[in-house]
Amino acid sequence: MQILSIHSDYIEYETKRSTPVAEKIEEDLKRGRMEEALTVFVAVEKNDEGNIEHIAEKTAQEIKKVTEQVKTNRIMIYPYAHLSSSLASPNAAIEGLKKLEELLKEAGFEVKRAPFGWYKSFTIKCKGHPLSELSRTIRLGEEKCVTIMKEDVVSEALKSEEKATSYWHILTPDGELFNPDEFDFTGHDKLRKFVNYEIHKSRAVDKIPPHVELMKRLELADYEPGSDTGNMRFYPKGRLVKSLIENYVLEEAAKKGAMEVETPLMYDMNHPTLKKYLDRFPARQYSIEADKKQLFLRFAACFGQFLMNHDMTISYRSLPLRMVELTRYSFRKEQSGELVGLRRLRAFTMPDMHTLCRDMEDAVRQFNDQYNMCIDVLDNIGLDLNDYEVAIRFTRDFYEENKDFIVGLVKIVNKPVLIELWDQRFFYFVLKFEFNYVDAMDKASALSTVQIDVENAERYGIKYIDSNGAEKRPFILHCSPSGAIERCIYALLEKAYMNSEAGMVPMFPVWLSPTQVRIIPVTEKHTGYAEKVGGELGCRVDIDDREETVGKKIRDAGKEWIPYVAVVGDEEIKYGNITVTVRSESIPDKPYNKKMTVAELNQRVSDEIKGYPFKRNPLSVKLSARPKFV
Repeated sequence: MQILSIHSDYIEYETKRSTPVAEKIEEDLKRGRMEEALTVFVAVEKNDEGNIEHIAEKTAQEIKKVTEQVKTNRIMIYPYAHLSSSLASPNAAIEGLKKLEELLKEAGFEVKRAPFGWYKSFTIKCKGHPLSELSRTIRLGEEKCVTIMKEDVVSEALKSEEKATSYWHILTPDGELFNPDEFDFTGHDKLRKFVNYEIHKSRAVDKIPPHVELMKRLELADYEPGSDTGNMRFYPKGRLVKSLIENYVLEEAAKKGAMEVETPLMYDMNHPTLKKYLDRFPARQYSIEADKKQLFLRFAACFGQFLMNHDMTISYRSLPLRMVELTRYSFRKEQSGELVGLRRLRAFTMPDMHTLCRDMEDAVRQFNDQYNMCIDVLDNIGLDLNDYEVAIRFTRDFYEENKDFIVGLVKIVNKPVLIELWDQRFFYFVLKFEFNYVDAMDKASALSTVQIDVENAERYGIKYIDSNGAEKRPFILHCSPSGAIERCIYALLEKAYMNSEAGMVPMFPVWLSPTQVRIIPVTEKHTGYAEKVGGELGCRVDIDDREETVGKKIRDAGKEWIPYVAVVGDEEIKYGNITVTVRSESIPDKPYNKKMTVAELNQRVSDEIKGYPFKRNPLSVKLSARPKFV
């Protein structure tokens, strides 16, 4: 058997329809809910058929051990075929599930079992502590059952974070510190939501956020059922948007002098230096076995860049020295209750820049420069200072020595920020900031970040030669100018949704819009002129040549958030111009239309995309030739 146990605040399910192998059930079993339970997802495997009863007994023993760890007496057994690719026959599976239920009830547990062979919807809220997600494989050996444990690799830093005492404050631009309970949040509603989210650590979601429907409808991205939860598929439009942001952020890092490098995806978990660093990073890792080695999939570019730094000969003349890598992908074994859409993933793309600095004074100076860089990067992606909240986190010692610098960071954004202060350092950094997007569900997600690392130069043996020929250890800045690229797209979608709810027209920045200009011929005879106009525009253009009414074509363009929609008919051909709907100047149900020459439209679009990366549309210019992805 394969089992995945999740300690849950609640689990509820509802049957939708039966499959040909569905077990017969009473009406009251077609839906169920259990509070404060250990939810056990179970797949009975083909190999189990040799001794179903013995396997069920061993599985029950493993489940009992977990209930003792998480201290619960309630168990929901949930058949889940996706845990295995070698499933038992339906009859054997039902027998195994019933036997497991019977054994657990006999042991004194309160047990519910979801029915086998039914299509079901379910909602679960994971507790979110280090033992809340555990998996086991129970198999028949030649003489006995063996249990293969596959617990998440949880770093000591993450365990420390669970126990760490944080002192929370609000810091204003004039340098005043307030207890959050005493601060007047009038005019700072997003900050209030962010503070509530951070202090109470309510990471899990209990409903689908708006950006998920939008990412599907706009044909950007979707869940990948053939992969692990938290891994996404990106359709051509989504890949285009993602690629443009990636290229933009890399170019901004290059402007700061960062050298682009590439490092491996996996590393030896028992490498002495890496093993120590794993325990200092607050994240869960994916681990795999290969060639008798235990490996982990990287969750950032730190390892590769630091190992590279270790092997370099570095002079003080080279400092500050910057490296950047676009980690496609970084992997983190996030808890399933927190995974949703593009907000939090297990495989994500992150620009990761590291800067070696001579001393703390240089590190603080570079921190300030990169703080401003991150503001500019998000602004150009389409997220301004009003769209996110700032968190600055540091040790008490660092704050006492650098109060003016910290207040200066707050003055730059010119609004109150959340402060998290620690009496002792739990991680490798003494100072860190994050720009956090607060979405329509009042959940916050970190975007840009910079950290001052005071440990890893020593740990990795990174050194530089100073002006006197002596070896020195640099301080290291970790910087992600945008945060995860997927999360930027999530924030843009959530922002568009909230703008729409506030009576504004949702849209992407023009440079990120998959189609920048759509041309709509009134009839088939106008298609030739539409193609001529398209050929004169130096941007991403498509032509809606489908056999639909002009009204429907215009509405469809609106649903796709096309920035400029040009209708061409007899009048446009006669006068050599085009009628353009300008989305940025429109309001719901009242489009702004303007007569333009092709040259005027071309100039307007060119001005809006100047200085940004450009890629051609990967889809056919004519809509009639395009496939549908959703």
